[in-house]
Amino acid sequence: MLDIKWIRDNPDALVTALVARGSSSDEARATVDDAVARDEARRAHILKLEEAQGRRNAASKEIGKAKAQKDEATAQKLMAEVAELKTFLGEAEAKGRDLDKALEEALAVIPNVPLDDVPVGADEQANVKLRDWGTKPGINHAKEHYELGEALGGMDFEAAAKLSGARFVILKGQVARLERALGQFMLDLHTTEHGYTEVQPPLLVRDEVLFGTGQLPKFLDDQFLATRTITRAELLRDALGYAADEDKLAYRNGALDLDALVERTLDRAPLKEDFWLIPTAEVPLTNLVRESILDEGDLPFRVTALTPCFRSEAGSAGRDTRGMLRQHQFDKVELVSVVTPEASRDEHERMLVSAEEVLKRLDLHYRVMTLSTGDMGFGAQKTYDIEVWLPGQGTYREISSCSVCGDFQARRMGARYRPKEGKGTRLVHTLNGSGVAVGRCLIAVMENYQNPDGSITVPEALKPYMGGMEKIGP
Repeated sequence: MLDIKWIRDNPDALVTALVARGSSSDEARATVDDAVARDEARRAHILKLEEAQGRRNAASKEIGKAKAQKDEATAQKLMAEVAELKTFLGEAEAKGRDLDKALEEALAVIPNVPLDDVPVGADEQANVKLRDWGTKPGINHAKEHYELGEALGGMDFEAAAKLSGARFVILKGQVARLERALGQFMLDLHTTEHGYTEVQPPLLVRDEVLFGTGQLPKFLDDQFLATRTITRAELLRDALGYAADEDKLAYRNGALDLDALVERTLDRAPLKEDFWLIPTAEVPLTNLVRESILDEGDLPFRVTALTPCFRSEAGSAGRDTRGMLRQHQFDKVELVSVVTPEASRDEHERMLVSAEEVLKRLDLHYRVMTLSTGDMGFGAQKTYDIEVWLPGQGTYREISSCSVCGDFQARRMGARYRPKEGKGTRLVHTLNGSGVAVGRCLIAVMENYQNPDGSITVPEALKPYMGGMEKIGP
């Protein structure tokens, strides 16, 4: 989320940034004007509220003076004024909350501002190659991963479709072991050599957690929602955890017994508890610092996790329908860094190098692309994509995306740190990157290490994780 003060002071800069991200000039100007107008309404209301509070306090003091002077008429007049002010303040505070919410809703859907060195362009065609590494393997008549996997008996898309529908796969045998080996290899590399701490985060998170990293509210359709009904038995165990505030008070005062409290709670509405399946471990890992004030000495804070990820792939109908390139469920090793503002640019380069090292150790040819303004993610200031060469497709495909977000996520999460010198606190900067997508790395290994007889040579880096196995055969 952007700072409304910065928007007020730099409206034209935000318009330029939104246009660079793909909005029309009129749309961008309307977005900025709307946010500024909501902020002006909120600030004008705060001023009225403060004036009314000041007058109420002054009038209350004047009542005491009038009574001391036995001026009952003046005291009564002032008491009537205070009563009116109390009524006004009660209504004004509620309106103030509505105005705060309206501003937050406007800010919540405005994307981050790209850094100055990000290439400007409408889409991926404007991305700029930063570097490449390695060479393309000389494979004649290369097969795609799903052809290899099905022939090996290690990929079953038909059985997965019976269980869960399209965009799922069942991995079996040596292919499943190879994917597991890749994930373990990546975790070991990042924890032992790159300074990341391994975390096992929850896969189900609440609304505010997805809001913190920017997936909600803008990308609601991309998420999977899990809803749990709260039973009567659970209410009996923890009625106060779900009851309305007034019913809690009545229960504590003895006006309601436990059974009545449960019935009142059930009568309010069907009680449900919603969780979101994480689209990436970036979500829980970054939110580890939400609503926190860290010491500068705690930074940099670097964590990694290997987790399943769940995405609806909204808008991808007809794309990558064969194979496991674009799945509803896939494994990924995620890298997250939380740093001071001064360190975030260097940390971005460091994270990129950490992700690249995975592919170097596996001897997979890749290129690094700097994404254009029109191709970047919602919360990113700058993004590097690592694209691995897939000989079966004869093209490069994204296998990692490393982004620096500045204080965009920190403002949404309320994540700050206390500098060693000076007073007060500052917002942290957050970064995230794939280190790397395990399923896509499996695809790359299979296609790049395929042999004419359909077997897959095990890369040297993975042999310790495969029990010394040299090849995967039918």
